[in-house]
Amino acid sequence: MSTDGPRWLDDEEQSTWMALAGLLIQLPGALDAQLQRDAGISHFEYQVLAGLSMTPERTLRMSVLAEFAVASLSRLSHTVKRLEKQGWVRRTPDPDDGRYTLATLTDAGWDKVVATAPGHVAEVRRLVFDPLTKAQQKQVREAGRRINTTINPEGFCPDA
Repeated sequence: MSTDGPRWLDDEEQSTWMALAGLLIQLPGALDAQLQRDAGISHFEYQVLAGLSMTPERTLRMSVLAEFAVASLSRLSHTVKRLEKQGWVRRTPDPDDGRYTLATLTDAGWDKVVATAPGHVAEVRRLVFDPLTKAQQKQVREAGRRINTTINPEGFCPDA
């Protein structure tokens, strides 16, 4: 057991942490509000639909989709159930291994992503990219990659 005290943050680190913590709290809410207002879906639901839209045949195993969406399989299952009721996703047993379930984006789900994406991208651009220079965007990208790798070295890391 270490007798050393905690490594407290210095003033600059504290300021950085507070800025990041504020971002982590405010950005998801702002993105969620835009998607709820304009498309009637949550940011998480959009992530699931968009994740499926970017795959071959618009299909993924639920376990892979959960990793992409950074969610538990239980949370994803509840969300996909709601998306199925809307006719946007279909679940089927994996023909290669019946222990797994596949989630497939339907044509109606594809249409929902296509209709929703422009407003979402505009909001992401307004909130994240427009306030930053190209150099700052690169710094944020690199910092995000490093932090994501520290949090989950073996897990999914977008564009790592």
